[in-house]
Amino acid sequence: MSTTTARDLAHPTPAQPSKAKPRRGLRANATLNFWLFTGPFLLGLAVFVFVPIVWSIWLSFYDARFTVTPSNFIGFDNYKTILTDPNFTHSLGTFTVFAAFIVPTTWALSLGLALLVNRLRFMRAFFRSVFFLPTACSYVAAALIWKMSLFNGVRFGLANTVLGWFGVENTAWLANPNPPWYWLVIVTLRLWIQSGFYMILFLAALQNIPAELYEAAEIDGAKPGWQTFRYITLPQLRATSTAVVLLLLVAAYQAFDEFYNLMGKATWGQPPLAVLYKTALGVNQDYGQGSAGAVILTLLICVVTLFQGRIMGFGRGEESK
Repeated sequence: MSTTTARDLAHPTPAQPSKAKPRRGLRANATLNFWLFTGPFLLGLAVFVFVPIVWSIWLSFYDARFTVTPSNFIGFDNYKTILTDPNFTHSLGTFTVFAAFIVPTTWALSLGLALLVNRLRFMRAFFRSVFFLPTACSYVAAALIWKMSLFNGVRFGLANTVLGWFGVENTAWLANPNPPWYWLVIVTLRLWIQSGFYMILFLAALQNIPAELYEAAEIDGAKPGWQTFRYITLPQLRATSTAVVLLLLVAAYQAFDEFYNLMGKATWGQPPLAVLYKTALGVNQDYGQGSAGAVILTLLICVVTLFQGRIMGFGRGEESK
């Protein structure tokens, strides 16, 4: 007994690895887990996005007044009618003016804020949160504040109060289109709401620029400031700038809340979505013509987005730059 025990102690038998117990239940089926996780989102996407798109395209080929289940097929008549409607064509011109104001100003302001916040050595998180906070505000609520408190057109409004200090008379900001002071109201509202969001995008891109590039530029004699911004910072932000411009263009095409709440029932200064809203949900409730306009607007957004991405090289690899 003692000899066997000593031999066993000198040459112990290697422990046999324990067999892993097979997983059971939901953890064992990765495919099932995938569909359980993504299924509700895909269902919501199909019900609230894809089905309405297909239904809108279908309605655009029918005479769908006061009904969403029409039976009178009219082909492309709705498209011909909406394209010859002066309200819709003028709204496209309104978008052009609006985009000419809002896209470059938002891009410049967002990039400027990102550069300032990125240079801070303390309280960076505080200022990042402060500039981003307006993004959480509703366009409807912000439009009412702009209309009733800041630019309400009476002497008690904040804008007219400040101008009154310099002897300027009260200005009716939203009362008439000549001069078109309403652009100042709409553009400042958009800048306040969305600049913080795009600032976060630029800030993330700035923090990903390697510090070695600036060190090498300093060794080569580049002066900090404009030279480093032009030849290092701005080229490194090319992809982010392209994405920001794309998002701004799409958002400009989809502008509705601030125009509708600020302009009311005015026939001037209306964007395409406001015109389509009145066409489909106005007195005539022409869902077919409104759907045709929505399809045209969607195709226009796709064409502009692809064209702008083609120019700025969106989606290209590093080797093609």
